[in-house]
Amino acid sequence: MKEKTTGIFPIMLLVLAFTAPSTVFAVSYAPAPLFHRQERGEKIVMKVGETVYLFHSGTEDIKRTIHPHDLLTVYRIKPSCEVIEVGKLMVLSYIGETYLKGQVVEGELRPDEIVQKGNVSCVIISACMCNP
Repeated sequence: MKEKTTGIFPIMLLVLAFTAPSTVFAVSYAPAPLFHRQERGEKIVMKVGETVYLFHSGTEDIKRTIHPHDLLTVYRIKPSCEVIEVGKLMVLSYIGETYLKGQVVEGELRPDEIVQKGNVSCVIISACMCNP
């Protein structure tokens, strides 16, 4: 009997090692950019005066830090992990629990860029999927 259990135990550990990551992904939420990415092949660029939509965590930190008419800085992360400032946008309003509506004030912005004020951040998403 002892020989059977010593042979089964390593096999069970091996199976557990391969199935554990898929179990964790089964109960997690997919990132917002997956839901908001456009299927067209062209690059989306939002220029001065255009409306943009932001996704945020919905926590109290966001609501205390970001208010309508605030000017937020937008950053792009390059493939080399260099973070550069690419523009600014003004917050127009909150939409629901996890979205903000804004307007580009400076620069040319793209989806998936980071918007930051103080110690809180948001992500620019495609405007087409989140019409209020």
